[in-house]
Amino acid sequence: MAGTRVYNMLFLCTHNSARSVMAECLLNREGKGRFRGFSAGSQPSGRINPTVRDLLERLGFPTAALRSKSWDEFATPGAPQMDFIVTVCDNAAGEVCPVWPGQPISAHWGFPDPSGAQGTDAEKAAFTATVFGQIERRIRAFTSLPIASLDRMALKRRMDDMAQAGS
Repeated sequence: MAGTRVYNMLFLCTHNSARSVMAECLLNREGKGRFRGFSAGSQPSGRINPTVRDLLERLGFPTAALRSKSWDEFATPGAPQMDFIVTVCDNAAGEVCPVWPGQPISAHWGFPDPSGAQGTDAEKAAFTATVFGQIERRIRAFTSLPIASLDRMALKRRMDDMAQAGS
């Protein structure tokens, strides 16, 4: 993989309303122009989780263009070609995904679902912030990899190891 190009990464979750959206935003910020993040779902909910949107806005992430969308948008001619596909929920990891052009490297990085949080609004916000922190650590670990010096197999192994280590 070339060292100066921009790498595209698609984060998948069933409803594309919480974890995948946070991962997209984080990669776009943490990737510092070397990575471009996208998100989609197999059964998009049609909305971004309001607690997630509130957190992202408080942290200064642009949210106006965020939307819940189908993964089919990224499997069509003319769609950005992905270098990496990462499922962030266990349901999406078990689903039959579209055939992605260009044979992207895939991994599963499961995280708890903020949409399923119970309790008061404050408790839901705290749980969402915890999950955000978990995703942020994983994205930072990923963006610090020496991608240009790793072959496909080594990169796949490192991505899988991150999931196992919980980093």
